[in-house]
Amino acid sequence: MSIAWTTPVARVGRATLDTAAGFGRFGGFMVSAGRAGADVRTWGVMLARHMAQLGVDSLPIALFIAAFTGVVLALQASYTFTGAIPLYFVGVLVGKTMILELGPVLTGLALAGRVGANIAAELGTMRVTEQIDALETLGYDPMSYLVVPRVLAGIIMFPVVVALANVMGIAAGWVTAINLLDLSTPEFTRGLRLFFVPFDVTFSLIKAASFGAVVTAIGCFYGFHTAGGAAAVGRSTTQAVVVSSMLILVLDAFWAVVLL
Repeated sequence: MSIAWTTPVARVGRATLDTAAGFGRFGGFMVSAGRAGADVRTWGVMLARHMAQLGVDSLPIALFIAAFTGVVLALQASYTFTGAIPLYFVGVLVGKTMILELGPVLTGLALAGRVGANIAAELGTMRVTEQIDALETLGYDPMSYLVVPRVLAGIIMFPVVVALANVMGIAAGWVTAINLLDLSTPEFTRGLRLFFVPFDVTFSLIKAASFGAVVTAIGCFYGFHTAGGAAAVGRSTTQAVVVSSMLILVLDAFWAVVLL
């Protein structure tokens, strides 16, 4: 009986210790990345390329998701408000929801799957094929060469992608409203401006920057610590996507509590 009870407890204890150790390793990893940030000559030449890969190449999927999110918001708002609330409140719901919540969060989750997985797979492959060890042999700091430019590119480009996604989502909601909901452009604009405050945009971009930091840092961490063969690269990629997606949701709640 005692063995039956202690086995689950032991598993929970091991999982707790492994989680704590993982946080410790990640903290040390980020401290090393912060120190490597002083090596501007190494990561500076890589930054623009990673900004294009992380930001520009991610625009199609981000804008696609935002467009259909705007369409759905407009249609569902019309369905919810019928007979109870003036229809111009569709603009309120589309604008507020896209800017404050769905724009940054859905974009962050989509890019966690695209950007985070790509980074983890790329660095994981470099680790198992000993390319990272070769960089150290050649006198390069892998942190400043591989990690710092990716994290900085994520912090810079995620807000840009999210801002464009917000615009796309609102534009899609507007097109839906005037074509399918018998709502005029002045009415939609009235609702859009009704409860808008400039801080909404600031809040959205702050969340986007934090999501960019998390997605790229987690991807680099799991890729950098890959051990084994091809299967290990797959595990690292999956872990990077899952953990970064979870942290995006945690940060979403954190910023709402702190800033709103």
